[in-house]
Amino acid sequence: MLRDFLAGNTNIDPAKLAGAAGLPNDPEMVAQLIAQLQNALQNSGDGINWGLALEQAKGIAGRGTVVSLPAERSQLEQAFHVASLWLDDVTSISPLTEAPKLMSRQEWVTATMPVWTLLAEPVAGSIANSLTDVLSEQAPGDTSPEEYDEMIAGASKLMRNVGGTLFAMQLGQVVGQLASEVVSGGDIGIPLLDGSAGTGQQAAILPQNVLGFSTGLDIPVDQVQLYLAVRELAHARLFRHAKWLRLQLLTSITEFAQGIHIDTARLEELASDFDPNNPEELREAMTSGALIPPKSDDQLAALGRLETMLALVEGWVDVVTAEATKRLPSSAAIAETVRRRRASGGPAESAFATLVGLELRPRRLREAAAMWQAITDAVGPEKRDALWSHPDLVPTGDDVDDPGPLIARITAGEPVPDDIDQAIEDLLNDDTTDRPHEQ
Repeated sequence: MLRDFLAGNTNIDPAKLAGAAGLPNDPEMVAQLIAQLQNALQNSGDGINWGLALEQAKGIAGRGTVVSLPAERSQLEQAFHVASLWLDDVTSISPLTEAPKLMSRQEWVTATMPVWTLLAEPVAGSIANSLTDVLSEQAPGDTSPEEYDEMIAGASKLMRNVGGTLFAMQLGQVVGQLASEVVSGGDIGIPLLDGSAGTGQQAAILPQNVLGFSTGLDIPVDQVQLYLAVRELAHARLFRHAKWLRLQLLTSITEFAQGIHIDTARLEELASDFDPNNPEELREAMTSGALIPPKSDDQLAALGRLETMLALVEGWVDVVTAEATKRLPSSAAIAETVRRRRASGGPAESAFATLVGLELRPRRLREAAAMWQAITDAVGPEKRDALWSHPDLVPTGDDVDDPGPLIARITAGEPVPDDIDQAIEDLLNDDTTDRPHEQ
């Protein structure tokens, strides 16, 4: 069917196929889809072409790009300078060693694509494996396994290449759309930008999107710029200070993603009923996440850890930003806009959640912020920030529910030992006489 379609020997509407793949119905995109599928048919390799996702995302991001004016860039650079000074007054976490960047949408796409592909790769692999599994399960009864293995060897590689091509184009579509929604490097919550030469987390702002964010708020744009600069620097400072945090977050995400698999029974059902001239059922299955079965217990556990950590990060950033921007008249109004925006997410963020089965929204943001504020009021910013010095010291979900015991431990000056530390301490303090002695 694919060979006939790409050769122009069928009545399948290319625009409808593009729509089923989640791509916009415009002649340029349809032509690109056809060209990429033809390349996939001829490709002798076996793997996802992530370069295609980057190319697709940059193309989409570039369509709406507007070059920021020098005066606007100068305002944002000054905002970063003031923001750093304000943060010095409210947190003991040291400033960044690398200057913040002002990025275009295309620059943001290029800088963040390595993380997006890291998050999406397990799902792309699962799709490719599922397509191959469906082919393998359809062996005719009168065909020997050896004959059938030879028969589907080429078809399996073809389906993996075609499936990988479609997925890469979908990811590029989502990231390209995200480039028009995000205002900064830390806007999504996860650390997308890594500094150069091992300098830690990079801070960045997208001037065009900041201007779009401020439109309709009835708040002076310079106040919006300064608030967002403080928030972005706070986020970047935290990840640079807690060097273990980025790896832990990305590990939690990949642990969740690796558990994702495709419902092959549903895939077979869609394939058997597929009408090339009416791909809406396929489109609905892909956009609704119907091909991804319910989360497993291990996935739910990984998701719980991820949501708690995201809430802790965002809550800390909220509290520090609120303290640093007290002298801004519209600080509270901007903060509420940011919180509502993070709670609902934009269209592209929702599309990413459907594509990989993962939402990146901190569900307990307000509770985590209340906990950090309670800790700040009780013990001050220095002891509060010291909790990020080691993963064993970071508050837990129980601490978010009730910060009282954690505050009591901090006030008493008691460290929070991990399991290994506790086992060593118990061993050293064991004064029983039934242990074996060295001869």
